[in-house]
Amino acid sequence: MSLVSPRVADGAAGAALDRARAGDQDAFAELVAPLRRELHAHCYRMLGSAHDADDALQEALLRAWRGLPRFEGRSSVRSWLYTVATRTCLDVVAGRGRRALPVDLGPSSDRAVLDGVPAGHVAWLGPYPDGGLTGGPAAPDARYEQREAVELAFVAALQHLPGNQRAALLLFEVLGFSAAEIAAMMRTSVTSVNSALARARRLVADRVPPASQQQTLRSIDDARLREIVTGYATALENGDTEALVALLTEDVTWSMPPLPHWYRGLAAVGDFARELPMTRCGSWQHRTTSANGQPAVASYLRTDDVGAYRAWSINVLTLRDGRIDAITSFLGAEHFPGFGLPDSLPTHR
Repeated sequence: MSLVSPRVADGAAGAALDRARAGDQDAFAELVAPLRRELHAHCYRMLGSAHDADDALQEALLRAWRGLPRFEGRSSVRSWLYTVATRTCLDVVAGRGRRALPVDLGPSSDRAVLDGVPAGHVAWLGPYPDGGLTGGPAAPDARYEQREAVELAFVAALQHLPGNQRAALLLFEVLGFSAAEIAAMMRTSVTSVNSALARARRLVADRVPPASQQQTLRSIDDARLREIVTGYATALENGDTEALVALLTEDVTWSMPPLPHWYRGLAAVGDFARELPMTRCGSWQHRTTSANGQPAVASYLRTDDVGAYRAWSINVLTLRDGRIDAITSFLGAEHFPGFGLPDSLPTHR
């Protein structure tokens, strides 16, 4: 994997680093540019929020810029930047609790909850715009693909880990650093890193399905995938609960953070679909997108007969056996800009 862009490859990399050390911000930006997207994804995995990842990456790059005169080049630029980003994220993790999904907070609801209100006291897991991520591993020794490592189930599982275990797992299995490198990055021992890795692997294995969404998506042909995604959007727009239910697995779940209530099984999900979003809210339009390495649908809601359709939710679809196994609807217009989506759609397309 190239650690610098073609413009600063080989000998030019050292020249750019020298210029950056001398205070050339353009040279520093040139060194950082090819790593910015994957560093942002790393911050998201650590923190569970694209907005937090924005802030953490900005802070990490500021720390890196200020600390550049002390960088002696004993490690690669990539390793150094990941060290700074990881330590920045660990500071954030230490300052607040983990991010959660509704399924983490309590049992599912059997019937639609019509008076649900957002749980503002909960730090919620957020969706991730994955358009800039490639499908392969970040490094030859990495176990996870880059898109696989932002899947909802994986990122949600990470939130149950203490910060040091979360960092060790990501640095080793997603980014391909050795235990010795991680020990240096985290200022600890190789024994401590290996212990953290063992604990983290056990918890993640208990919470993540055996087949990743990347494996599942590769087993579904493109026509069937379009049928599922388009069928979901069309069923919502038409208020067709039966068409929606036909796309779902028997044990499907539907959650809508920041609402704390969630639903499991066709009966409960069907009741929710009939009672709340498709008949009581208004009318819908949808745009297909991708989030967390998974197919997603952006929902726009119109609550009257003349207004525009307003950004409402990013719905991330988790698939199994050619059907929708989970719908995670992240409510809030604040999620849309990261996906390059407008905040409203006109009445007529």
